[in-house]
Amino acid sequence: MINKAVIAAAGRGTRFLPVVKAYPKELVPLLAKPNLQYLIEEAIGAGITNIAVVTRAGDNKIQQYFSPDENLEKYLTENNKLAYLDSLKAIWSKAKLTFIPQPSSLPYGTGSPLLAAKEFISTDDFAYFHGDDFILEPIPGQLLSRMIASMDKYQASAIMAVQKIPMEEISRYGSVKYIEDPKYPNRLSEILEKLPADQAPSNSVNVGRFIASSKILNEIDTSKLSPDKELWFTDALTRLAQSDVVLTESLLTESWLTTGDPLHWLKANIALALQDPKLKTDFSKYLQSL
Repeated sequence: MINKAVIAAAGRGTRFLPVVKAYPKELVPLLAKPNLQYLIEEAIGAGITNIAVVTRAGDNKIQQYFSPDENLEKYLTENNKLAYLDSLKAIWSKAKLTFIPQPSSLPYGTGSPLLAAKEFISTDDFAYFHGDDFILEPIPGQLLSRMIASMDKYQASAIMAVQKIPMEEISRYGSVKYIEDPKYPNRLSEILEKLPADQAPSNSVNVGRFIASSKILNEIDTSKLSPDKELWFTDALTRLAQSDVVLTESLLTESWLTTGDPLHWLKANIALALQDPKLKTDFSKYLQSL
């Protein structure tokens, strides 16, 4: 049973400047909730209730957002508007949130949040989320639940969620190379970054969702940075795959929406609005009128 998750939320979000000068990019809203809240709800949907959010050192706004506010609750109660906090109250009642500042001494990259959360992870298996990646799914947590089941079934050391994309787009992402192994379906060999289409081993790319054994921490080495001096979690996965079983889990009824830049953030908002029963009809009419 996996009951720990780490969410990376320590980036600068420079593509969203100047708005993120005032608050973290993970609090930029998708409809009425910040992106980060959907990730926490996703973890809870998969039965994970011990959740660490790795934040930028010196910035407490994420912790402030996810903490109760007696004055606000008093005002909302007096004005019969307390229901607006229902989604946050559900998180407070179901999960324990821990906020971990990422030391500025750690290098840039997706491996550093896990080094910051090393004590939280301890020797346990855990889920890992990239804060920019949003999974649109019929039931929050269903993808993670399948990944956890695969981890148990195959006794793998890690599972990485993937989605197939058009080959002409593969040069923007890391491409998964597979090992043919009848015992382990979709066994990962390595992740090769930003290759041209005629060199990429597949059109499967990671979507920012992982399940891993704590042994992955031994592979996140600050002396092994990428050529651009960044510490990537996928490099650690590739190293782990040389000696252990690392598998991929494909998206089925889910969709991957990255929110790390204004255009993709806007697309994610539109996708969410078109699935919201309260907004779908009116918003569809609006789009058709353009």
